[in-house]
Amino acid sequence: MRILFDHGTPAPLIPFLEGHAVTKAKQAGWDRLVNGELLSAAEATGFELLVTPDKNMRYQQNPTGRKIAIIVLGNAQWPVLRRYFRKIAVCVDAATPGSYAEVDIPLR
Repeated sequence: MRILFDHGTPAPLIPFLEGHAVTKAKQAGWDRLVNGELLSAAEATGFELLVTPDKNMRYQQNPTGRKIAIIVLGNAQWPVLRRYFRKIAVCVDAATPGSYAEVDIPLR
């Protein structure tokens, strides 16, 4: 699966998403795109999943009818997030076109 990491998604998570091709928004030249613009650009270039720490995404974007899935991380701080990499990987593997999921990760 082609995955796009939104701004703020911790890069150390990448090796834990085995079997997937991960690109960071900055690598794609999209470091200034936000929300709908980023989703549309990602979808138009064949990305299948956006992983983001933006908890407001569900209020700002409707994934219904889109080809790209969205996963929102409940906490983007790597020291905390790294303990939940398996939970995130399961969520990534289960993503389907137009799906939306939030991975609940405590703040501490």
